Parts: sequence; C-alpha cells; structure tokens
Amino acid sequence: MNYTEQEVIQFAEEEDVKFIRLAFCDVFGKPKNVSIMKDELKRAFEVGIAIDGSAILGFGDEAHSDLFLHPDPDTLSVLPWRPEHGRVVRMYCSITYPDGTPFVADTRKILMQAVETAKKQGITFRFGTEIEFYLFKLDEFGNKTNVPYDIAGYMDVSLDDKGENIRREICLTLEQMGIYPESSHHEEGPGQNEIDFRYSSPLEAADNAQTFKSVVGATAMRNGVAVDFSPKPLPDKAGNGVHINFSVESDNGEDVTGHAVAGVLKHVSALTAFLNPTETSYSRLGEKKAPSYISWAEENRSQLIRVPAATGEYRRAELRSPDPTINPYIAFTLLIYAALDGIKNKTKLPRPANVNFFNAPESVLRKYKRLPLSLSEANELAKNSKFIKKVLPSSIIKTYTER
Repeated sequence: MNYTEQEVIQFAEEEDVKFIRLAFCDVFGKPKNVSIMKDELKRAFEVGIAIDGSAILGFGDEAHSDLFLHPDPDTLSVLPWRPEHGRVVRMYCSITYPDGTPFVADTRKILMQAVETAKKQGITFRFGTEIEFYLFKLDEFGNKTNVPYDIAGYMDVSLDDKGENIRREICLTLEQMGIYPESSHHEEGPGQNEIDFRYSSPLEAADNAQTFKSVVGATAMRNGVAVDFSPKPLPDKAGNGVHINFSVESDNGEDVTGHAVAGVLKHVSALTAFLNPTETSYSRLGEKKAPSYISWAEENRSQLIRVPAATGEYRRAELRSPDPTINPYIAFTLLIYAALDGIKNKTKLPRPANVNFFNAPESVLRKYKRLPLSLSEANELAKNSKFIKKVLPSSIIKTYTER
C-alpha cells in the first residue's frame, strides 16, 4: 500500500477506524494479533507495543519474556468482514527485544534478511502459492463435522460445486484488501477447494498467504461451514497441499533457474521438517498428486519439482511437497537460501525423471531418493544439517525438531 506512519494515523482519523490489529505469527506460522485503539497508534509507531513472549510457542520463557511489536505501515489493510462503522484495520509487525534489536525468532524479519542477502548477490525472487483447503458441514451445535460441504470433484461446476460462491466471496474479499488471486476452482477431494495467487515479492507473498487463511476462516464462518487446512482431513481422499511457485532472476541476465532448482533438490530432505511440519503431513506425501521422490521434470505432476515449459518472465519452478501447515516466512526463506547455494556453486540439475511415480514399477522407483517418510526422520535430517544450521536460528530449529 506504500503508506507512511503519518498517513496511517490520518487514515484512521478520516475513515472511522476504531481498532488496529497488530498481526504477527509464532514460529509455526500460527496467526497472532493484539488489538489497540486508534489513540495508541502513535505510541505503536514510536516505541512499539509490548507483548508477553513467554506465552507464545517458540518465543522463549518467562525469564526473558518482554517483546515489542512494531507495525509496518506498508501492510495497512481494512478488514472487510468487520463493521463499516468503527472500522478494524490490520498491519503486520516486526518484533524486537526491549533494547530495539530484532527478535531472533521473528520469522518475517528472517525472510526480509534472506531477500536482502539475495539482492546483494544480484538475485531477485518472486513467489506465488496455490493453497488447498476443505470445507465441512457443521453439526447442530456449530462444531465441525467430517461431512464434506459437497461431493464435487476436480474443477466441477455448480450444482455439484457448492463451494463456488464461497470461493467467489473469498476472492472478492481479498481484492478489497489489495490482494489479487489469479484463479480458483474445486479440487479433487469432496468439499476441497484451491485458490491460486499471482507472483509477488517473497515478503508480500508470505503476508498474503497468512492473510488468506484468516479470510477463508472468516468467510467460512459467515457461510455456516468449517474450513480445514490440515494435510490430510479425510484418510482416503486427496490431501491439502501448498504448491509453491518461484521464479529467479539474475541482474546480469543469466538464466540461473536450473542451478536454483538443483540447489533446492540438493537440500530438500533437510528442508522437509519445515515444509511438512506435522505427523499427518507424511500421510499425504506419496499419493494423489503429492510427491515423495526427489526428482524434477518439465510437465510431470508426479514430480517433486515441476518446471513448466516457458521462457523469460514466465520461467518458474513449482515445488509440490509443502502443505498448509507451513510457516510461509520460513518456507520461502529456506527456498531462497537453497536456491542461492545452487546458484553460487553452479550445481547442475540431474536428468529429468520422465516417469509417473504413482504407477512406476519398483525397479524404477529404487533409482530415486525419497523424501523423509515420517516427521521424526525429517527432524533428524534437519537437526544434523549444516545448511539448516547456517540459515536458521538455533532456537527455531530446536522448536521444530524437539517437540
């Protein structure tokens, strides 16, 4: 939005803003916020708003619990589902210690640092996400059931696709917030939906992914249904994934996409604890379009990384293993550093795997390495990875791998 602090204060005065949500997330990406009144805006910008870090997972203990939120005026957005009179707005925040130094587990700041590192090396990244979710019916008490909202299939249309109007409402709400979805459709599972986002900068893409979950949740509630972002809501149906599309540009015009993808493939086993951070993440991998082998190809959707046929600004890579339980700030950070490692070392891509991993014989499958088969295996690989230790704070690594 490119607001200044003074413009935010002026906006709040002129647009009947009563509450300001200062938004951030814990190390697992779970959204958090504290609401302040309009009169506290100046203090928030000047010195920050104090929070108790000890009460937030991964933020520390009671001995060193004081942290401060500092709103980013560029992220100002009105929450359209809140009242028109006495409006509610939201800003994402950076987090600091009382002395003003950046908080070590502020994952948004960690992503900003990764982007700056890439910029110094003459590399620019852009990200786009394709996020899947299920809609379920509620019981008579308003609690979520395991009954899907519809029984439609992939890209079905109404009358089968009952989620059509809800997706439409989500997309229109996002547009009101300055976030522009690219497309939406019914997915493979009953009650399963997908909304895809346009490419944007890593920080904007991560902020948008966070906002998306809040918008979907609020829209589902208004429509009397429940949303489920978990990796495997129904045991025998398609799981929820987050396909992360990324493009890489070099200041000198060199095509470095191949080296970047090779870097991600090189480190992906160690990254998996952060890309698939729950036990149920591993019941999704290896079936119904979710990959489990470390491979790439140009058009094959059974691959871990797909590089669609394109040139110039449309050249991109699609990582297909992550699921909606990711912290997008950490996920994008790790992908940036892995890609930079591949570019720096001019890592070569292996030959493309032009096979369908979902029906290939064992004689073919055994030629390829697999992603970790469980969370415990993924955690061990992350803990023992020199690469992970180099790019993430030890406190975050410990929080993820020693639960």
